[in-house]
Amino acid sequence: MSENDLRKRAHDLDVTVWVGKSGLDPVVDELKDQLDDRELVKVKFLRAARGGTNTEELAEELADRVGAEVFDTRGHTAVIRR
Repeated sequence: MSENDLRKRAHDLDVTVWVGKSGLDPVVDELKDQLDDRELVKVKFLRAARGGTNTEELAEELADRVGAEVFDTRGHTAVIRR
C-alpha cells in the first residue's frame, strides 16, 4: 500500500485508544491488541495526559513500548503503525 493510501486510511480512522490522566501504562496492552488486528490505530492524548510534554513525545514513547512507529501526529492525535 502506498504512503498516500495509508495517509487517507489514517485520516478516515476513528480514535480507538484514549490516553488520559493515568498516562500510557493503562493503554499499552490495548494498543498492542489493536495493532495485532490492524495496521493503523488512532490514539487521542487528552489534556490530562499531556502535562508538561507534547503529543509527539507521548506518541513516540507509546509506540516504542509496543514495538511500533508513529505514522502521523496532528493536534493531540497520533496514528501508530506496526
